[in-house]
Amino acid sequence: MSASVLFDAPGPKARRRHMMLTVVGVLLFLVGMFLVYKRLDDKGQFASALWKPLTTGTVWQSLLEGLVGTLKAAAIAIVIAGVLGVLFALGRMSEIAPLRWICSVFVEIFRAVPVLLMMLFTYGYLSTSGAVDDELAPLYATVTGLVLYNSSVVAEVIRSGVDQLPNGQREAGLSIGLRANQTLRMIQLPQAITAMLPALISQLVVVLKDTALGYNVLYSELLRTGQGIGSNNANIVQMMFVLGVIYILINYSLSKLAEFVERRLKNRGRGSRKQQVTGGPVVAADAAA
Repeated sequence: MSASVLFDAPGPKARRRHMMLTVVGVLLFLVGMFLVYKRLDDKGQFASALWKPLTTGTVWQSLLEGLVGTLKAAAIAIVIAGVLGVLFALGRMSEIAPLRWICSVFVEIFRAVPVLLMMLFTYGYLSTSGAVDDELAPLYATVTGLVLYNSSVVAEVIRSGVDQLPNGQREAGLSIGLRANQTLRMIQLPQAITAMLPALISQLVVVLKDTALGYNVLYSELLRTGQGIGSNNANIVQMMFVLGVIYILINYSLSKLAEFVERRLKNRGRGSRKQQVTGGPVVAADAAA
């Protein structure tokens, strides 16, 4: 679909207006950055004594431990949320009405509840009930909040992917004798996951960033570790800057991964269509099937 279908191409005046707005926006941003720099400089935040502790191996070893905690919570949450998301998506599209209602209620509730609230509620329950060791309660609370929210989001992403598929996919499955639930699992679901894979990978960025909320339930992730180091060395601003750079690098890498996957999927789709037109192996394989 071309861009002109969605909106009219800007003319010369509109392009000049957009350019002027862009220049003004860049200038305002630069002015704002200068004011921030000036304010920090007046407070002596660029003194070398405040940055020197960040060059020691002890500090970076502690930050590495915090980063491991962040990645650990994110990895556990991603795996569990991915599995639950697929199950809830199937449940929401099921022909069994009670199952569909239960899954719909779960998804709608936990998409609306803030992640931090779910973490605090879980931590409060675990810390007072003694269901788990006190050392594990922060990790469990952090992962639980991430799983409940992100599994609901994944379920909606997958359901949206299935809804966007051509109706012919479902009709083709039914025409060869498959039941509706078999058609959903074997034909529609794989295609929907493939089509929505870039969006699902982008959700990893959300999971990774939301692990910082574990700070509120005493989980030793990157932000909490850095805040403790900054407090001990009296250089909170400098430490927050370093943490921001680390988060940007990780999330930027995940964003580029999503773009790479999306590009590969598009190229594969064009390659398949080209083979079909030229009578290549895809056509032969389809004929053999």
